[in-house]
Amino acid sequence: MKTRATFRGVVLRDAAQRRAAAHPQGSRPVTDGLSRIRVGREVGGRGGKAVSVISGLPLEEAQLAELASRLKKLCGAGGTVRNGVIEIQGDHRDTLVAELCKLGYPARRSGG
Repeated sequence: MKTRATFRGVVLRDAAQRRAAAHPQGSRPVTDGLSRIRVGREVGGRGGKAVSVISGLPLEEAQLAELASRLKKLCGAGGTVRNGVIEIQGDHRDTLVAELCKLGYPARRSGG
């Protein structure tokens, strides 16, 4: 029997349709399968302040800047794009991994 999407015991009728609408065919980001998107935490050279670092994104600079802006708003923090790596102030690894996976990127948390 096929499982049904539920929320607190209530069966959601159009859950499959919503999922399909969120990621239409062909709209998922294209990755080569070899690059790994890692979300880590760094403190070195920042006076002990933690920074979430996203590396391995197969995007151009303009697209990286747009994605960084979206992620900064999500976390409510500042940040920047340096050398193809997105840096967001604070330790927001779990939030960032969840959002990147929602956008279709195979992101993983790295580090301890």
